[in-house]
Amino acid sequence: MNISDLVDAVAATDSKLTKAQAKAAIEATFAAIRNAAAKGDEVSVPGFGKFAVQSKPARTGRNPSTGATIQIAASKALKFKPAKALKDALG
Repeated sequence: MNISDLVDAVAATDSKLTKAQAKAAIEATFAAIRNAAAKGDEVSVPGFGKFAVQSKPARTGRNPSTGATIQIAASKALKFKPAKALKDALG
């Protein structure tokens, strides 16, 4: 499913909701999640799951082609943990 399919699915849930309104709502939702993640906040959607920022410390790695040791910089990643209801729906 891509963004167009998602917009169509959301717009189909209510006859008064246009595709433009559905797209604006979806984009606003993603922007809110993105902004919260940028601040380091956790976003919890009951029945769906949690989005949280996970920090990864700097570490030593190895270049696979040369075998040389390299330093891998610290980074942050957005992790998603599905809620029990979503896990159960997947089977």
